[in-house]
Amino acid sequence: MSTDTTMLAQQFDDAAQQRDASALGMWVFLATEALFLGVLFAGYTVCRVRFPEAFAAGSRHTDMLLGTIETAVLLTSSCAVALALRDVQLGGRRIAVWLLLLTAALGLGFLVMHGFEYYSEYREGLMPGIHYTQQGPLAAPMQLFFCLYYFITGFHSLHVGIGVILLLVMARRTHRAQFNAQYCTPLELSALYWHLVDIVWIFVYPLVYLVGRAG
Repeated sequence: MSTDTTMLAQQFDDAAQQRDASALGMWVFLATEALFLGVLFAGYTVCRVRFPEAFAAGSRHTDMLLGTIETAVLLTSSCAVALALRDVQLGGRRIAVWLLLLTAALGLGFLVMHGFEYYSEYREGLMPGIHYTQQGPLAAPMQLFFCLYYFITGFHSLHVGIGVILLLVMARRTHRAQFNAQYCTPLELSALYWHLVDIVWIFVYPLVYLVGRAG
């Protein structure tokens, strides 16, 4: 019996229909996530227009070097997961497993670096409601910047963590030869999810790290 048949759920007529339905479901999920993030970005933009000096000052307190490294790490991980998927589609397996593990490791590295950022900001007194010690006329609106900063980056980091777990599961299933050139839909959807995580960060990076350093 073929892999397509063994993996086919009862409600579908064939593997192609199952794949299309799964892809549609994932795109709907990603659309809802994009809408939620869109509200956060819109709120950030409105506050940035209202308090440009405070947001610029807040941005200058962020670690641009770490933010840049994190961006490079996520872009590299996106390339790695795309290569892993392509390897499976071409009938490979071993290289795909290592690439998926590499992608998960890069995701973990991103989270560790972001954790160091949070710790540094805590020590600097830049955590509203926990440890915020900034003074001066820009202190109150800059607090709003950091509220949005932690909300946006924290929400993104949550998705990175979920993505890392997904990738580890996909690496395990790939190692067990559960995917092949004819069937790799779960891997395709996991890669699609990871690409969303990367794309979101491409918007977060300039908004958070570069807004106060332009010009």
